[in-house]
Amino acid sequence: MKIQHTDIAVIGAGTAGLAAYRAARAAGKRALLIEGGPYGTTCARVGCMPSKLLIAAAEAAHSAAHTAPFGVHVDGAIRVDGREVMARVRSERDRFVGFVLEGVENIPAEDKIPGYAKFVSDTVLRVDDTLEIHAHSIVIATGSRPAIPQPFLALGDRLVVNDDVFSWDDLPRSVAVFGPGVIGLELGQALARLGVNVRVFGVSGSLGGLSDPAVRQRARRTFQDEFYLDPDARVLSTTRVGDQVEIRYIALDNTERTERFDYALIATGRRPNVDHLDLQNTSLVRDARGIPEFDRNTLQAGNSSIFIAGDANADVPLLHEAADEGRIAGQNAAQYPNVQPGLRRAPLGVVFSDPQIALVGTPYTRLPKNNYVTGEVDFGDQGRSRVMLKNKGMLHVYAAVDTGRFLGAEMVGPAAEHIGHLLAWAVQQELTVAQMLDMPFYHPVIEEGLRTALRDAAARLQRAKHEAPLKAVA
Repeated sequence: MKIQHTDIAVIGAGTAGLAAYRAARAAGKRALLIEGGPYGTTCARVGCMPSKLLIAAAEAAHSAAHTAPFGVHVDGAIRVDGREVMARVRSERDRFVGFVLEGVENIPAEDKIPGYAKFVSDTVLRVDDTLEIHAHSIVIATGSRPAIPQPFLALGDRLVVNDDVFSWDDLPRSVAVFGPGVIGLELGQALARLGVNVRVFGVSGSLGGLSDPAVRQRARRTFQDEFYLDPDARVLSTTRVGDQVEIRYIALDNTERTERFDYALIATGRRPNVDHLDLQNTSLVRDARGIPEFDRNTLQAGNSSIFIAGDANADVPLLHEAADEGRIAGQNAAQYPNVQPGLRRAPLGVVFSDPQIALVGTPYTRLPKNNYVTGEVDFGDQGRSRVMLKNKGMLHVYAAVDTGRFLGAEMVGPAAEHIGHLLAWAVQQELTVAQMLDMPFYHPVIEEGLRTALRDAAARLQRAKHEAPLKAVA
């Protein structure tokens, strides 16, 4: 067996892996990039970009079909050509993947190792039983894959995940979506707007990552006005019948129904790709999922010379976080044992549904008990939103009573992707609500709705401060 020595070995050439490799090289270290599958990030191949392409087509169809309230009438039916829709999705997807591949091609050939790596020890990897790599430090950046509950496997090729959707040549007639998280909600609504008969089923009421009950309930009612959505579904059975999936379920009106669909799209989460690395051969302590325990600020696993970044650590599976984590892991792998914390940005998540969802900073479920207030705006009467007939949704902002500091927000509503950015910047800068209200707000813009919520929070903070001494005396 051939043996090769290096300073840093990076397992996985996705967003986190490429960032780790480049950071290690920038630190002047020798680095190897090990990849067993095709090059090209999850985002470009089967994630962010192809899903937004499908959503863009869906938004075009939806807008064309809803011009009448403006006094604009489109004569004749709106026709969606599924083959043309999917052809553009695949073509543009391949273009984005091509950009990633160009970057990979610029990496020296001797630094790219094809094959699947397994740990022999903390510092030794074996690749396809043909090569042994001895490294000073190792970065795990193996990404994730769709998690499919065992009962669905009996559906065979009628079961699809998001990866499969973007390989379709045409749109199907019907799809049952299981899991109204980010992926299920985005794809479910997009397919429905493109004329596909869609049912979206969830469990425990979860929806788009929202944890604030009032915001989640508003989102639920808003989406249910457009397509079938049951976040707390009672599915009795899923069965393969010929080339279709038969589903028995209790509908929203409490009647039992049986329907058949061309596909069951499973969007019930993702699983970190750490189960085939032979981590039992390392000194790492792992959790119940098999993920090594690690420091999210340094990405170091325990006190070892192993670092874990991106979707593989299941911390915050988002592209910008994966890029940050890869860079931090690569830098620390290069300077090990002199490990330093890196910049972790304010939490920001966006669901590109319509209306959009934004999650910023501290989520509702982690707010400090008895030490926060909620500011609210309902977009129903918000000026610019109403002008555009985008006046659906609600924004909740959270602030600490003792300091007035802005803590975070949960939102379903128009332009949430943009408002979310403003709020994430405010969290990272540790601004107070008063400081945020000192910022300019143009008229008429959707952001004036944010100002309304902040003003509500400011008023509640003022009342809370006056009430606090009375409570203390009592």
